[in-house]
Amino acid sequence: MADVFEEETEQTVSLNEYLDEVEDQELEADLVLGGDEGKECTYVKGYMKRQAIFSCLTCTPEGNAGVCTACSLSCHDGHEIIELWTKRKFKCDCGNSKFGEAFCKLLPSKDIENSENSYNHNFKGKYCTCGRPYPDPDVEEQVEMIQCCICEDWFHEEHLGLESTNEIQIPRDEEGEPLYEDLICHICSPICSFLNLYPQTIRALHKQQDTATNAKEKGVETAPSASGPSINLENGTSEFHHVDPTVSDEKGMIIGEKSDTCLLGVDLLTTELTSEKSQPMFLSKNWREALCGCARCSGFYAEKGISFLLDKEDSIAEYERMAKQKRDEKMQQQEGAELSFLSNLGHVEKMEILSGIADMKDEIRSFLESFDASKPITTDDIHQVFDNLKKRRRMD
Repeated sequence: MADVFEEETEQTVSLNEYLDEVEDQELEADLVLGGDEGKECTYVKGYMKRQAIFSCLTCTPEGNAGVCTACSLSCHDGHEIIELWTKRKFKCDCGNSKFGEAFCKLLPSKDIENSENSYNHNFKGKYCTCGRPYPDPDVEEQVEMIQCCICEDWFHEEHLGLESTNEIQIPRDEEGEPLYEDLICHICSPICSFLNLYPQTIRALHKQQDTATNAKEKGVETAPSASGPSINLENGTSEFHHVDPTVSDEKGMIIGEKSDTCLLGVDLLTTELTSEKSQPMFLSKNWREALCGCARCSGFYAEKGISFLLDKEDSIAEYERMAKQKRDEKMQQQEGAELSFLSNLGHVEKMEILSGIADMKDEIRSFLESFDASKPITTDDIHQVFDNLKKRRRMD
C-alpha cells in the first residue's frame, strides 16, 4: 500500500513545478534559437557567424539544404524537419534552386545557391561515425551526443576513439556534469595538434586526474602522461616547445594577449606537426582567449580553415550568452508593458484581472492534480480547462 501512495506522489506535479519546467523549456529553446523569434528570414543577414538551422527532408530529401528558424515555421510547417541546433557561416537556402519550384514565403527573391554553405550528414538526419539518427528508433534509452566545435558533427561517447585503458577521459565532475567547454573530435584533432604547444591549462581534465595534475605542479613524480606532438624542425632535429602560462616573455607580453609577436615562437606554416594517435581534445573554459593571433598563426588558421577559432562570437558559450541577454531584455520589456497596462486601469479592472489570473491558476492546478501523468495532454484537455474557466466565471 505504501508503494502505491509513493507512486501517486511521484506522479503529482505542483503548479510551481509545472511553470518552472515550462520556463526552463522556453529558456532552452531561446538558447538554441539564439533569441531569434522566428518572424523574419535571416537570408538578408548573409552568412551569419552562427544561427539555428533546420533541414527539411520533405523538400530536400538528399540533405543538401538548410533553412532558418522563420522559414522552418512559415514555409515548412507540417514537413519532416530535422533540428540541427546551430551552424556557423550559414545562409538560409529556403526557396533557392535546391527546392525546385517551391519558393520562400518570407523572402521569394534569393540567389540560386549559397556557394559558401557547407553540409554534412547531419542534414540527412545522421550523426557520429556510426551514421545513426537522433533520436535513434532502434535504441530504448537515448544517449546524449557531444558536438565537435570544428566539424560540428555530433558523436556518441563510445565512438570518440577513447580506449578503456587510455588516460584521456571525458572531463566530468563527481556528479557527471561536464567540466569542458568544447570538444575537438578525434577526426579533427590532427588539424588542431598545434594546441598541444599551449599550456596544459587550456585542456579540461577529468576529476580523477586532478590529483595527478596537482602532484605534477608540486614537483612530485607521477606516472608519465601521453606524449604530445613532435615538432620537426628544418635542421632535422625535434623538440617539444611549451608555453609557460605563469610568466611573460622577454618583451613583457602576457600569454593570451594578441600581438605581432608569436606566443609560440614557432612558425606553424612551415613546421610539420605530427602526433602518434588521433585523440579527441577537451578544452577548458575560455580556451580560445589563449590562442596566438599573430600574422603567422592567423595565416596558419586560414590555411587550415579554422580562422573562426579567433572569433569570440563563434563559440557556443558566447552564442548562448547573447541569447540569454536577448531573452532577459525581452522579459524586462514584457514586464514593463504589463506594469504600464495595469497602472492605467482602475481599481475594479485591476481586481477583475487579478481574480481571473487566480482562477486560471486554480483551474490548471486542479487539472494537473487529477490528470493521469502516464497519458499525453491533448487539445481536448486544453479546451476542457478553458470551458471550466468559462463556467466558473458565469457562476461568479
